[in-house]
Parts: sequence; structure tokens; C-alpha cells
Amino acid sequence: MNRVVIQSVRDVDVVLFVVETTHFDDRDALVMRLLPINKPVILVVNKIDRLAEKSRLLPFLAIMNEKFLFTAIVPVSAEKDLQLLELINVIRPYLPENPPLFGENEITDRSERFIAAELVREKLFRLMGEEIPYSISVAIDQFIIEGDLRKIYVSIIVEKGSQKSIIIGKNGEKLKVIATQARKSMEEFFESRVYLEVWVKIRNGWADDAQALKSLGYE
Repeated sequence: MNRVVIQSVRDVDVVLFVVETTHFDDRDALVMRLLPINKPVILVVNKIDRLAEKSRLLPFLAIMNEKFLFTAIVPVSAEKDLQLLELINVIRPYLPENPPLFGENEITDRSERFIAAELVREKLFRLMGEEIPYSISVAIDQFIIEGDLRKIYVSIIVEKGSQKSIIIGKNGEKLKVIATQARKSMEEFFESRVYLEVWVKIRNGWADDAQALKSLGYE
């Protein structure tokens, strides 16, 4: 994951490092160590609307300014739309004008396989909520195009039998709803008929297995 982050920041014009107001822990420090020193880095301090004691903001900004040489620091509230225009104005000078990378009718640079997996993942978390952890993954086993028909075979990868039971539900009802809604979204997106099969498989420790991560599309 660190390798992906480092590679990504090499290709950007400006980096936004987002933290919560008055909150900085070991996880934030880990990310901070990956920030480039040869690119403009803007510190975005979010959720300022939730700060009861406004007097705590300035000392926190001073501490953050000592941790890294930020190009700018902008406190915002994404939820309340506070200071977002100011943030855009701060970012703008670091974004060079270039011709469009994609045509005006192109809405993504990802493959149909990727989109199919994302649609299943979306329905999975939308319908299951907090019943399942975010360590669950979705893999496309087969993606076959036959004229106006797409045959898509999907595996939902979990680490425990209890997670599998929750997703399948009584008599398979929950999995049926997930698959049905995903299929409808796929047909709308692909503008074609879709035959979809979804299976739930247990793969213990896949999130900590480098080879398993690579097979699921993670680098």
C-alpha cells in the first residue's frame, strides 16, 4: 500500500493532507512520513464545526506546522461547506492548465470488470451496513461478453464463516437482494442485459497475504 501511495504522489501537482480538528495520531504520522518534500502539500483540517472550544484550533495548527513544512493550512468543514471555496482558491495556483485527459463522454478509465466489482461492493455495504467489516473484498471470477449479454461471475471474499452466514442470510435472501440490485445497476451502467452469479467464499487471512491481495487486484 505504501508503494502505491508513493507512486501516486509522484504524478500529482499538489497533495492535500486531511486530518480531523485537534486530532493527530500514529496513523496520521505514518501517512505524513509518505508526504513528498518536492511537491506542494496543503494541510486540510476538517470538522472545524465540531470543535466546541474554538481557542484550541490555533495551538493545534501551530503544532501541525512544526511537524511538516506545509505550503498552506486551511481549516474546513466538508459537511457544513465551510471554507471550501477558500480551499479551492488555495489549490488553484498549483494546478496547471492542460488539455483534457479523457473525452467528454468518458466517465471512467477503469475496466468493466472493475466497475462490476465496485457495484457489487456498493450494494453489499449499502444493504449490510455495519453488520460486516470493511475487510471484505469482491473478485470477478469470469466476465464474458456474448453480444448484448454480459455473463458475470463474482466472489465475495470473507475471512470468517460468521461473515459468510450474515451475507447469505436466511435461505439466501440477503445475498439474493444484493445480487439483484447489483445486476440492475450493471444493466443500467453497461446498457445491456446481465447474467450475474454471486458466491460467498471464505479465505482466511487474505487481507494479510501479499499473494492473495495481488490476485484480488491490490498492489
